[in-house]
Formats: sequence, structure tokens, C-alpha cells
Amino acid sequence: MSDTIFAPATAAGRAAVAVVRISGPGAAEALRTLAGDLPPARQAAVRYLGGIDRGLVLWFPAPASYTGEDVAELQVHGGTAVVSALLAALSGLGLRLAEPGEFTRRAFEHGKLDLAQAEGVADLIDAETDAQRRQALEQLGGRLSGVQARWREALTEALALLEAAVDFPDEEVPAEVAAHARPVLELLLGEIEAAAADAERGLKVREGFRIALLGSPNAGKSTLLNALAGREAAIVTPTPGTTRDIIEVPMVLGGYKVIVADTAGLRESADEIEAEGVRRARAWGEAADMRVWLADGTDPEASFEGAGPDDLRLVTKRDLGEGALPGVAFTARSPNDVAWLEATLTEKVVGALTGAEPPAATRLRHRELLSEAAARLRAAIDQREHVELAAEDVRLAARALDRITGRIDPEDVLGRIFATFCIGK
Repeated sequence: MSDTIFAPATAAGRAAVAVVRISGPGAAEALRTLAGDLPPARQAAVRYLGGIDRGLVLWFPAPASYTGEDVAELQVHGGTAVVSALLAALSGLGLRLAEPGEFTRRAFEHGKLDLAQAEGVADLIDAETDAQRRQALEQLGGRLSGVQARWREALTEALALLEAAVDFPDEEVPAEVAAHARPVLELLLGEIEAAAADAERGLKVREGFRIALLGSPNAGKSTLLNALAGREAAIVTPTPGTTRDIIEVPMVLGGYKVIVADTAGLRESADEIEAEGVRRARAWGEAADMRVWLADGTDPEASFEGAGPDDLRLVTKRDLGEGALPGVAFTARSPNDVAWLEATLTEKVVGALTGAEPPAATRLRHRELLSEAAARLRAAIDQREHVELAAEDVRLAARALDRITGRIDPEDVLGRIFATFCIGK
């Protein structure tokens, strides 16, 4: 990391202010060239920047900076011409435009953040709801990192006991010393398994709680989607089979991100396109966190075939006549009915995603590594005859936990993680 990088830290386009960051060993010289001298550390100063603009300059000498390197921050007017000229000037000084996430990757590599905290930075930037913001802030603050450190300390304690039995089998080490590791491992296994299970909640907060609208053609799914979205998100016509693909609409219920999907009407069809739409509808419904089934209350042959016992059932078009189907009489044309449904869905979402405290693990990567660590611990606990094998399983469990925070991680994994960041972060 001997090169010096730069990038705009604010979104592209016309704005009142734009921020450009510089990080690396050449940051001081670049700032002197543009601004004439270095301002006092961590104090904003007004400077003329190479005839480009007059703005605020901040200087953060290493290691007390975001990346751990020398960092300069330039706050200029947000016009396109100003920003373009400033970026061109920095490039002309031999600096390199940063890759996505490179500033945060340098912070990770200089020990300013661990990998879980770096992911918290990305989640905080991408947060669309208050729940996502709170969860990301907890992770950035080191919630998962702190839990992982405690787990690793317990693993180290257990490993010391096991290795004592391995290294000194004929010495004055008590024969039952390895057995003392079992309660530690069993307690740890329970905590890790609980965290892995709770990671599903963290994933849903990040990615959205998925609600599928299912039912036969012309049951009112598209009309309902439009009513919930407050806009014409789906085409509504009297022709059965109008919707042939999944139409996903993100919204916020109870402070949580929710994805509501209108799906193709479920029926047998010789039409290849419609049949594919039905297949996708069934697949999306099976993977959804909640299913809302709709049946036309004016159709004497309508049914809720395929609905599960926990699915919500709406008998639609009650404004056109009451049906005999068991379910909630409903019409999307009634504001009161729609408000009731929104309240019902919100209660379901909040009940599913709210816990006593934010989940420690929030990504699929975390869940997979926790599951791997748990599997190794189970193997260690079950291994009663060969203490050396149990010790190796404990070491492998520790390695899995270390990969959560990036204490050990292959280069290609780091590359994939930081590539999801925006440029300038």
C-alpha cells in the first residue's frame, strides 16, 4: 500500500458541497501542492485549491485517521466542473483513483477496524430503515467482534486443558484434566448455536422481510399490491393471467424493510410463459417469510388450495358480494380494509424481527462460519477417546470464528467483501 489514493466521498451530481478524500504516504505533499501548506491536524481551514475552488481543508496525520494512513479531506462546492477539475488535478499529481471500498479496506489492514466492523460500515451506508441503521451501528460499534473475542477466550481456555493432556500424558497432569474442558465447550456450543440461529433475523433486517401475495388469477393480487404500495406498481386488467412474472415492491412496515411480491395466478396452463410464471410464483412463495392468499369471493369455485395453516387468507371483492369461503372478507378498494391489512402485516413483521437485543450475526457469511464452528465443537465434545483429535477440532472452531472478524482470511474473500462498498469508502 505504498501508493496514494483519492476519491469523492459524496454522491455524484450537482450539490451544495462535495467531499474528496486522499489517503496514503503522498497525501501531505498533494495537499501542500494544492493548498499551499498543511492546516493544523484535525482543524478545518479555508484554502484556495490550485485555482480550482476555495473550500475547507482537513488534515489527519497517521495513525489517527480513518485508514490509519495520512489522510486529507477537501470540502469544495459541489458543482460538476469543480469536482471534475479537482479529481483531474489529483490524478495529475500521480495519485490513483481508489477502488470500491479501498479506504475501508486500508482501515481494516491497519487495524482500525476488524472485518465485521467494516461490514457494519457498508451496512450503515446502505441502511434504508431505522432498524437497519440500528443494527449496522451495533455491528460497527463492535457487538459481533466483542462476542467473538469472548468466545475465542473460552476456546483458548479449553484448548489449554486439552493440550495439557496431550503434551504431558505421563507426567503429573491429572488424568481428568481434559474432562474439565467439556463444560466450557458445551456452554460455548450453546451460545454459538443460538447466535447462528439468530443470524436469520439479522439477515431479514438487512435484506428485507419477504411477503408473497398468492392465489388464482384475478383474485385481486395486483390490485392489493398497488393499494399497499400507494402507486401503480402492477398492471391490473380483467384478463386472467395478466401478471406473469414476480413484481417486487419494497416498503417499510414498523421500521423494517419489507418486500411484497405480486405473483402470477396459480393455475395449470398450456402457455409456456404463463407456466413459467406459475413456477416462479410457487418458488417465491415457498421461500417467503409470510404468505397472503387471496381468493375471489364472487367466484363459487374459488378456494385456498395450497395455503398453509399459518398463512393469511383474504376473501377478496367483498364490495361485489360476500362469498362462503373461510377467511377474512376484504376489498382493496376500502381504505379501512387496507389499513387493517397493513397493521396486521406490521404486527407479523415486528414480531418476527424484534428481539431482546440486536442479533450479533447479520450476514450469511457470519451464519456459515458460526455453523462451522459449532460443528467442530460438537465433534470435539463427542471425541472421548482421542484427546488430540478433540484439540484439533477446537483449533478449527477457533479458526472459523477468527474468519468472522478477519484475523485470518484469504485474499479472495477480502476482495469480494470490499468490492461491495461504494467508491470513496
